[in-house]
Amino acid sequence: MGDKFNYIYTAPTESERREIEKIRSQYTTAGEKDDKLNRLRRLDRLVNFPAKAVAAIFAVAGVLTFGLGASLCLKWYEYVWGASLGAVGALVAAAAYPLYKWILRRNKRKFGAEIIKLSDELLKICGEKSSNNHK
Repeated sequence: MGDKFNYIYTAPTESERREIEKIRSQYTTAGEKDDKLNRLRRLDRLVNFPAKAVAAIFAVAGVLTFGLGASLCLKWYEYVWGASLGAVGALVAAAAYPLYKWILRRNKRKFGAEIIKLSDELLKICGEKSSNNHK
């Protein structure tokens, strides 16, 4: 009758919690959160990559055309053709940034609503998970 039950509880430290979650994630299947996060990443690439690629192509083409015009002037003394080609190249290169901004704006309008919706859902899932961890 004099026996007492002693119970000592210690919560895992933050580093232990991360290690436990890392090990646990290897044994669970990818859930809804992972699917949504991958979809969000793909949409973000669909917004940014085309704008960057087109701008880079225009910038490189413009600089190369400008260089060809400069070489026509300096090496072969074709000033009219060289100056004309150089001006065209400068205009093409200068158009790269406004073209980038235009494509980026268009893609944000096209995919923005879905990106916002997915990110809100993911933030809600993460918020619920973190509030459950702290209870």
